[in-house]
Amino acid sequence: MHAHDDIRIGTLVPVHDRTVHVVEQLLPLGFETFQLSFAHRIGDVDLPRLAGQLRATLDGFAAADGIPRSISAVGLYGNPLTSPEAVTDWQRLIDAAEAFGCRIVSGFAGRIPDRPVPESLPRFTEVFSRLAARAEDRNVLIAFENCEKRGNWATGDWNIAFTPRAWEMMFEAVPSPVLGLEWEPCHQLMSFADPLPQLREWASRIWHIHGKDAMLLHDVIRSHGIRAGIPFAHHCLPGFGETDWARLIALLRMSGWRGSIDIEGYHDPAFEGPLETTGQVAAFDHLARCRGGRFVSNVF
Repeated sequence: MHAHDDIRIGTLVPVHDRTVHVVEQLLPLGFETFQLSFAHRIGDVDLPRLAGQLRATLDGFAAADGIPRSISAVGLYGNPLTSPEAVTDWQRLIDAAEAFGCRIVSGFAGRIPDRPVPESLPRFTEVFSRLAARAEDRNVLIAFENCEKRGNWATGDWNIAFTPRAWEMMFEAVPSPVLGLEWEPCHQLMSFADPLPQLREWASRIWHIHGKDAMLLHDVIRSHGIRAGIPFAHHCLPGFGETDWARLIALLRMSGWRGSIDIEGYHDPAFEGPLETTGQVAAFDHLARCRGGRFVSNVF
């Protein structure tokens, strides 16, 4: 067994012309896995070439200390229910996942804009029945991020997969075993839901976890509520928010969960600009402590 190879800790890296260089710079800082994010579209990225470059970089670094590094997931965050191009990009990533050495393709479930969640289900069924079949053929898992993207049950623009009520409807509409979640506690806290009981219930359907937290400004909420136009919460890095990550990881372990927690940076207002990597390394150190600290082989 390698050090903590049941639950690994990494970070999310946007795809651009310096992605390989960024990963090279991050590897010595301790990150064990990397999720690639293609934002709304893949564009003209040569996926096989990028996959080959990254795998060579990761394999070369792993050879130095014997601990494997890997791509945990590839993510695309457009709206596949309104954009045929986004559907094509989903297909491309499902086909390319093996080249990256991963099984997980993640993103938004999409949404029919400005309509209640149930009105997106017919189109969701049409799009993801086909994508799920493609993923099943290629041994790939599809993980829906639980981001509300400023939407709610009645209206929104991007994603219906932000609440357990919608997950139940989605998985009933497309009953494929490859469909699951890319979950994080941040979005649940921003909706005033307790993430830990939710995790206990849904762990078996979570394929990937984003390491992102939320800080609720309880004094603002007590004084003004949440509809006064005054910020009452913000996203933040693990270790600086409301989530008990030690309990969260313990729940994952007790449920038999295996996978990666990848830190989603570039959201914490206390670690912007030149402090971004400092904050991400602090978040990695916090998650590593919550995971159990230094791995020690049994001596009995």
